[in-house]
Amino acid sequence: MNSFAKVIAKAVCVAVISHVVLVAQSQGVKLPPYKKTTLKNGMTVVLMEQHKVPLIDMQLTLRTGSASDPMGKEGVASMTASLLRKGTKTMDSLQISEALDSIGARFGAGSGGDSVSCTAQFMAKDISKGMALFADLIINPIFPEDEFNKQKAQSIDSIRAARDSASGVIGAYFSKFLYGSHPNGRTGDENSLASITYQDINECHSSNYAPSNAILVVVGDFKTADMEKLVSNTFNDWKSSAKPRPANLPQPTSVKGKKLLLVDKPDATQTYFVVGNMGVARNCPDRVAIQVVNTLFGGRFTSMINTALRIKSGLTYGANAGFSMNGRVAGSFLISSFTANATTEKALDLTLETLKELHEKGFTQEELDSAKAYIKGTYPTSNFETNGQLAGRLTDLMLHGLPDSDVNDFFKKVDAVTPADARRIINTYYPLNDLVFVLIGKAEEIRPVAEKYTKDITEKNISGPGF
Repeated sequence: MNSFAKVIAKAVCVAVISHVVLVAQSQGVKLPPYKKTTLKNGMTVVLMEQHKVPLIDMQLTLRTGSASDPMGKEGVASMTASLLRKGTKTMDSLQISEALDSIGARFGAGSGGDSVSCTAQFMAKDISKGMALFADLIINPIFPEDEFNKQKAQSIDSIRAARDSASGVIGAYFSKFLYGSHPNGRTGDENSLASITYQDINECHSSNYAPSNAILVVVGDFKTADMEKLVSNTFNDWKSSAKPRPANLPQPTSVKGKKLLLVDKPDATQTYFVVGNMGVARNCPDRVAIQVVNTLFGGRFTSMINTALRIKSGLTYGANAGFSMNGRVAGSFLISSFTANATTEKALDLTLETLKELHEKGFTQEELDSAKAYIKGTYPTSNFETNGQLAGRLTDLMLHGLPDSDVNDFFKKVDAVTPADARRIINTYYPLNDLVFVLIGKAEEIRPVAEKYTKDITEKNISGPGF
């Protein structure tokens, strides 16, 4: 085991011990102290000391993401992020890899709907080298044209390859079918990726990678005063004339009635399906109560939907339901599963019957108490076990303008959910009659099943371009 692996192992052990202490205290989770400041160039900086292990995690997030991609160029923000480590003004891709390896560092970058995030992790003793390298990759990429051409071809090939498995593309089909022309439904595909030019990549970077558009979060083994000075010395010279603005997204509207997309996969022996509608935004006031209710309906192995479709009926190996509450506007609510062609109708019927049962019965106090215990048991380990998780949680708060109480009062809000609250949440956020269906399977076998649920049916072939 190398030294970096030993540190990681030690970090996990310490985190588990910390988790035990948190649970034993039964006081919930409190954010450790942190300092927030703004550099002269407008970049937001958040620093949190964590001295349990000699590691440092950094996350730099831009407030613009894939939703800001130009029409017809969907995928440009994601492709730009993936090209950051392919070359800077002073290093080519091989030299960058060698520089990262020399200090055991990790670097990643990717785009979501509302943001682009760049992350790094390295040993505390390598903070100067790590910080300089991190900044160089973000501020000074040159996007070599040969690397762009390779990345573009790989991205197109990846989408084509993903079509071999229905599970790899059903999310994209559902988003497009649900949101329509709304930016949240605009997904990079073979056509849009093919239209992206080398100039588009450079323009995406110059227009969006600006200090005034950035949030830098650093968590780890350092002294705040020292880190503040290092961050200032490293990033204060970052200048940009660009004035990027987060996409001014309209609130999407829920679908009324029922509509269905049937995607033909002629060789399919199983049907993958999603049933849902619009959900809620990240800042929804009912977000905690929704989490409690959904834990019981579709968020754990013993949930209503998995019990019905897997445990009792054996129609599938797994079924779940959830809300994508990670954006400035409403995400989606969906129920998803898969089953053999011959049992498609039975599985869909049972899905709808379980949703109806949710509305008819609601949840008892005993059931809610079970969900609350489950949530409070998993919340610390899924959000605060590592420096990287802490950095992600702080970024989430800053990006969406949420107060510290989103974390500090979480357990209290979980405990406050009553059966009456659950009933209101179900009636408000779980659609019963207004539903969007997406089915991927052998159309000639499941088309009659699809026609049972609605006459508003759109058909596509999975081998065709676009979603």
